[in-house]
This record gives sequence, structure tokens and C-alpha cells, in this order.
Amino acid sequence: MLDVAARLPEKIEVVALAAHSNVELLAQQARRFRPRLVSIGDESLEPELRRLVGSQGIEVVSGDEGWEAVATAPYADKVVVSVAGTAGLMPTLAAIEAGKEIALASKEVLVAAGEIVSDRAAEQGVQIVPIDSEHSAIFQCLNGEDPTSVEKIYLTASGGPFGWLGGDLKSPPGTDLSAVTPEQALAHPTWRMGRKVTIDSATLMNKGLEIIEARWLFGVGPDKIEVVIHPQSIVHSMVRFVDGSLIAQLGLPDMRLPIQYALLYPERYDSGLPRVNILEVGTLEFGAPDIQRFPALRLAYEAARTGGTMPAVMNAADEVAVQLFLDGKIGFLDIARLVERAMEAHPAVTRPTLEDILAADAWAREFTASLTGGTEVGIRL
Repeated sequence: MLDVAARLPEKIEVVALAAHSNVELLAQQARRFRPRLVSIGDESLEPELRRLVGSQGIEVVSGDEGWEAVATAPYADKVVVSVAGTAGLMPTLAAIEAGKEIALASKEVLVAAGEIVSDRAAEQGVQIVPIDSEHSAIFQCLNGEDPTSVEKIYLTASGGPFGWLGGDLKSPPGTDLSAVTPEQALAHPTWRMGRKVTIDSATLMNKGLEIIEARWLFGVGPDKIEVVIHPQSIVHSMVRFVDGSLIAQLGLPDMRLPIQYALLYPERYDSGLPRVNILEVGTLEFGAPDIQRFPALRLAYEAARTGGTMPAVMNAADEVAVQLFLDGKIGFLDIARLVERAMEAHPAVTRPTLEDILAADAWAREFTASLTGGTEVGIRL
């Protein structure tokens, strides 16, 4: 995001910045962009941030109140929400209540509380423009179209490190996913992402979360959303309409393009980024994901159809399970097993309040953690 802002200083001014705990990087960014306000999530790091920022006329805050201050800053026109997990939910709601336009990169916000966030955005007349490359593509394909004319949304997926091996659209039968290490799962072939998102890409849970996010962004049921494996990552997503027309958005796998689109929507400007050379693209391949080997997609469809608090439980259980895998306490295949156990044990609340969502999230985290024995032998069944 900041690279995009630096490329277009005449269009984008950074007026507030927030981070969870990377105080050195936040201070470095503050010294470069000179925002009016910076916030660090870890309150114990506020003195260090003040020291690093120095006397530059920048207000320094911290904790949840600091994040809310950034989200509601009166001199900000648009708020970028790019926080891993459900931590971005409350700042997003605060920004909506303050009437800020939202550029949303945190899919978990809509996964956990899509109905609540969508309703409040509609009440406030706030536009939510997605940053994820797939949802940005769908947003662009639907621009100016009647949403009721949508027949199918195709969410493309690179397949991660295991969904496209040996030139086959499915992982070869000999690929032992139970033996996958964190290092292997973090070796994404196309995108550079955070650790949690990269593991979700490897399990295909990332696509599952995107199904639920698309359901709320575009007002379509989960049965109208289909995931297709597309290893070249050139077609970022597609929409098929009732007349049979199929519209796709293409671009190089570079997140700066959807970020710029979200920040400057509805205007377009020269990004200065490399272009797709359609004459050099070559073959574009598509195929169906292997649901049996990657059950996270099935779980996401189940959560989307159940609705209520179930998506929040699925998301929270996944966050815990992914961290357990990264810590070496469970195996790769145990991630989906833990999520499924949490979903099976949860009696979903329909039409939940925000308090219901937060309670379900907390319950799922505690329940999922309780399923492990604290060792490296896997989960207790």
C-alpha cells in the first residue's frame, strides 16, 4: 500500500498508520511519510515508538483505542484495513460508523461478521472496495452490471505449493500431504504473503474464506461461487452472466494493482507497473480443485450455507490450527481436522449480534486449542 502511495504522491496522502508490534518498521514508515497519527497495537511498545519517531509533530497512540483513533481520524477520507484475522473487525466497524470509505484487505472481517458489516455499511452509505486480487477482479467485472444478472462467480486459485504439482491440476496421488512441513507449505510458487495467509493458500482455506467474503461483497449465495485452479495467476477471477457472457479481469500477479484500484476507485491512473503482454502469456490453464485432498473448501461451503456464527467459528479455529502447525504441534492435514471438529461441536446462532460473533470466536479458539495435547503427535480424536 505504501509503495502505491509513494508512486502517486499527488493523489494519495498517508495521514495515519497503525501496526501491531513491528515498531521499527512503523517508525521507519512514519519518518518517511510524515502522517499526523501513528498507533502501535502492543501498548508496551508505545514509549519505544515515541522514541523512534522523535519530535516530528506526529501523534503517537497505542492499543485498541489507538487503532480506533486511526480508523476514525477526521482528516482521513479512506481507511485501508489490512489486519490478519478478526482483529480488523472492530476498527472496520469504527471506520464505517465514522463514514469512512473502506479499502478492505482483511477477508476475515466479512467472514466472521459479514452480515453485520454489510448492513452497517449500507446504513452509513459507505462503499467497501476489496483489495484481494480475486475480489478486486470480481468488483471490476461487476462494475455497472445488475447484480441479479450474475449466474456464476469463478474465484481463481493458484493452487498453492501442493494444488498444482507435476503439471497436473491435482496433486499427484504419491504426494504425502501428511508429511508436509511448515517450510514446504510456506513456499508459495506465485505470491509473497504473510505466514498465515500462505498456509491458508496451501490448505485452500484461503479460497474458502474468499467464498464467504464474496457472498457478502457481491450479494450472491455460496452455490453461485465456484473455485477454479489457475496456476498462472493471470486471470484473477471471472463472472458469468445469465446471457452466457463471461467477463474476466487479467493482470500480472502484483498486489499493487488491486491496491491502487481500491485506493483511487472509481478513477484509474497510470500505475507505472509492468503490463501483461497477451502475446507472451501462452497457455492459461484451469481445473477443478481436489476437494477430497483439500477438505477446507468443503468446510467453507458448509459454513457459508449454515451462516450465523458458523463462519466465525471456522475462521477462528483455522487461525489457531494454523499457528499450531507453524509451531510444529500438529500435522498439515490436522489443520482441517481441527476446524471440522470445532464446527461439529458448535451450535450456530442464526442472525447473530456482534456480541454473539465475538463470543463464538472466543469459544472456537479455546475449543480448538483444547483438542491438542501440547505435543507434536497431533490431535486428540
